[in-house]
Amino acid sequence: MDIRKIFKKESGQKKIPSDSGHNRKEQQSGETTSGKTTLTEVQFGPMKLFKDPLQVLLVFAKEDSQSNGFCWACEKANYRCSMVRTPEYALECFSEKHHDLVIIDHRHSRHFDAEALCRSFRAVNSSENTVIVAVVKRPDREEASVMPLINAGFNRRYVENVNLMACYNELLQLEHGEVRAQFKLRASNAIFTALEQSQDAIEITSEDQVIQYVNPAYESIMGYQQGELVGKEIIEVPKSEKNKPDLLETINSCIRKGKEWQGIYYAKKKNGDNIQQNVKITPVIGQGGKIRHYVSINRPLNDNNKSDKSADRVQAESQTDIQSCKHKDRRKGSLDVKSITSRGSDASSQRRHSSMARIHSMTIEAPITKVINIINQAQESSPMPVAEALDRVLEILRTTELYSPQLGTKDEDPHTSDLVGGLMTDGLRRMSGNEYILATKQPHHLPSHLATPLSLNDIPPRIAQTMESEDSWDFDIFSLEAATMKRPLTFLGLKIFSRFGVCEFLNCPEATLRSWLQVIEANYHSSNSYHNSTHAADVLHATAYFLSKERVKQSLDPIDEVAALIAATVHDIDHPGRTNSFLCNAGSELAILYNDTAVLESHHAALAFQLTTRDDKSNIFKHIERNEYRSLRQAVIDMVLATEMTKHFEHVNKFVNSINKPLAALEENGGSSDEEAVKSVLTSPENRILVKRMLIKCADISNPCRPLELCIEWAGRISEEYFAQTDEEKRQGLPVVMPVFDRNTCSIPKSQISFIDYFITDMFDAWDAFADLPNLMQHLDNNFKYWKGLDDRKLHTLRPPPE
Repeated sequence: MDIRKIFKKESGQKKIPSDSGHNRKEQQSGETTSGKTTLTEVQFGPMKLFKDPLQVLLVFAKEDSQSNGFCWACEKANYRCSMVRTPEYALECFSEKHHDLVIIDHRHSRHFDAEALCRSFRAVNSSENTVIVAVVKRPDREEASVMPLINAGFNRRYVENVNLMACYNELLQLEHGEVRAQFKLRASNAIFTALEQSQDAIEITSEDQVIQYVNPAYESIMGYQQGELVGKEIIEVPKSEKNKPDLLETINSCIRKGKEWQGIYYAKKKNGDNIQQNVKITPVIGQGGKIRHYVSINRPLNDNNKSDKSADRVQAESQTDIQSCKHKDRRKGSLDVKSITSRGSDASSQRRHSSMARIHSMTIEAPITKVINIINQAQESSPMPVAEALDRVLEILRTTELYSPQLGTKDEDPHTSDLVGGLMTDGLRRMSGNEYILATKQPHHLPSHLATPLSLNDIPPRIAQTMESEDSWDFDIFSLEAATMKRPLTFLGLKIFSRFGVCEFLNCPEATLRSWLQVIEANYHSSNSYHNSTHAADVLHATAYFLSKERVKQSLDPIDEVAALIAATVHDIDHPGRTNSFLCNAGSELAILYNDTAVLESHHAALAFQLTTRDDKSNIFKHIERNEYRSLRQAVIDMVLATEMTKHFEHVNKFVNSINKPLAALEENGGSSDEEAVKSVLTSPENRILVKRMLIKCADISNPCRPLELCIEWAGRISEEYFAQTDEEKRQGLPVVMPVFDRNTCSIPKSQISFIDYFITDMFDAWDAFADLPNLMQHLDNNFKYWKGLDDRKLHTLRPPPE
């Protein structure tokens, strides 16, 4: 209906037309607008934000003089107004337009429950900044309490009054009061997002100069964590001695008058270094015209080649500006690339200067860019031999494989080269019609002996007996494989998950966990000689063993432990018994799906969550809170992807540099007593991620650290799987990615020696230094000697011939 035709504004009389002729949809929901496109402007101190005309939703079951009064008021105020009749349409309309103001008729409970509707609105995330008003009856006797309305989520009540100007005045008060306040609150999220993303260091203090906020750029530049600064007075933060003696007094004198100050200022970082910054401090005037905050924007001057004399000159210029408190463009103190790059005339120097200019003009500067920038600057004043050496350094830094050791020639050790080629690359690309396509997965049928429900209490005695030593590193997984008819994962999973209280953490029944373990195990290929559910059970066992180590327990939270156990269980689900290189060369469906990148690992993680969430009977995540689920899911995915070998050395080196070296330095300095410093290294979010990655990587390839008989069995199984891949590559005319794994010529001892030398030794040295695993290192030493003894005798087999 056209509200403009309803009212005669000259006389103030209203004429309500009939709804006849309108279809049901129009009766349920109608929108009016003035047709004008004027924008509302909201002032934030010196800043202005523009917003669209107010969106108003009127929820009235029946048209009456009150609803018409609000329609007229919206029309007069140029608001966009929607009228709905039922709660269902109200929620549908709100989710589509996210109105700023909702007015609900609370006078007639027989039509709908207004308080229940308000609670439904508040359950929608986007209603957080919406103002909701209840229209209530005029009280007959005593005034009723507004608490039920507040508890339901209403911001305000309007006692029914059909006077047109009363409705209009109410809307104006709402717009300039609650609605505008909510708009500012909503906009403040965007403002703080801008602060968080800013490349400039930003600090906000109160009028008493107590630090109230610093952004991530400030933390990064100054070396502090936010918690070390917030709540402290500015005078408590160490000051640089390089500033002129009266500089601070002059700055304070300027900003306390409400004037902005900008100039050059030396700050002291947490590590004691001085940093020269272009600083702009702005007083923020608040209620009553008083200064309520100071905002400081700091941009480091990266010109390390300026002489002290030049720096003094810049500071002297800023002193002049202090006296006048003039506003300056904060970019005036930034780096002048021309002046820096004026020396040298050779072509390479010119290229370097031009490159440096581009680097300085970048808005986002990565750490490696900063390193390259520093080297570029150092080259300019270096002798020719040093400059040439630094050129070589830059060439290395510009490669992407910074963590992977560079082998000499393939002839030096073909076993190592083939292992690297097969496990750490995506293989050769082959533009031919040859394709290896995984068969479409059919649901696996559970073995008959697993079809009936089982729990820890009804595990068959023979199986329970094989799991008695499950908490020992020397546990024999192959005995459990035989006892369970090649289904050890469900039984071992039930016991280990029970030991770590996984069901309690996830709030899921044991029956759900049992069903989940059966579904996961059914999707491992028992036909694979190595990558089957016995390998998954072995990795789960190693993971549980590592989680019981004191240093690991100090580092990880319960959610990390649960994530690690789940990741170990699913980390190779649906593995086809072929490497990523093979799948990429064959143009398999999975390689195409995952763009030849971490193909199998991406598939394992994705399928695990698909299988888990598709059926409530096996959904172990069903009862955990959404944010906890997201954190758990992210941790599981990260750990499964960490088992991919292309980033092996990156993970190991980051672990050593971020955790082992800092811990060793603390111990050397008598840091065993400094528990806080050790705790800081162990429990920082970044380091917890590195510990979890290292843990699952070591569990995944721990075979050489198992007792000799287990090590030999695993070596035979992985060799057989690689032999089968080589056979298929030859059969299909695909590139052979690991030629040494030809079943007719391969030396298994040599392949094991190469694997231990290249992948295992350094990683387990680092893990042992962290988690203290002398028994594993002894096994590793014994196993290496065993393989070396076979190789010295020129034997190619798993075992020596019988005497």
